[in-house]
Amino acid sequence: MDTLALKALLERMTRAAEAGDGTAFAACFTPDAVYYDYIYGPHTGRESISHMLTELFLRDAGPDYRWEMFDAICEGNNGYAWSLSSFSSTVPEFAGRRVTIDGMSRFTLRDGLIAEYRESVNGCVAMSQLGVGAERMAKVARKWSDRLLATPESIAFNARAKGTRVN
Repeated sequence: MDTLALKALLERMTRAAEAGDGTAFAACFTPDAVYYDYIYGPHTGRESISHMLTELFLRDAGPDYRWEMFDAICEGNNGYAWSLSSFSSTVPEFAGRRVTIDGMSRFTLRDGLIAEYRESVNGCVAMSQLGVGAERMAKVARKWSDRLLATPESIAFNARAKGTRVN
């Protein structure tokens, strides 16, 4: 895949997400894809990815959800893009509060589709806009930290001495 093809795929994916079309959204992924969402965790396969979008994310984000990708770049089977997204919360505790966040997305690509999606988003920015209390924010941040530290990549990174690299 090249950068132009990735940009077209991301345009399809984000438009499907904004439309709440779980089937079209999931069609941007390989049948065995894994989508690692920073709030809802990993989802494997198109059915689960579609469910995550329509039954979890859009349940909480509401109908005004927006998502745009910028500066996409593709090299071989790896792609990256910066994004902005916004929504008005429909979670009863935070209903109507507007949130705007940015993030970085990393894609592993196969056969013109996304085989793995990972995102890096500062969720504390969103929680601050929602008015989440400090204690609850700290609990969520600890959960995200634990999740990061448990990944094979983090474990291997932390086991290597400073100055060593994996190519």
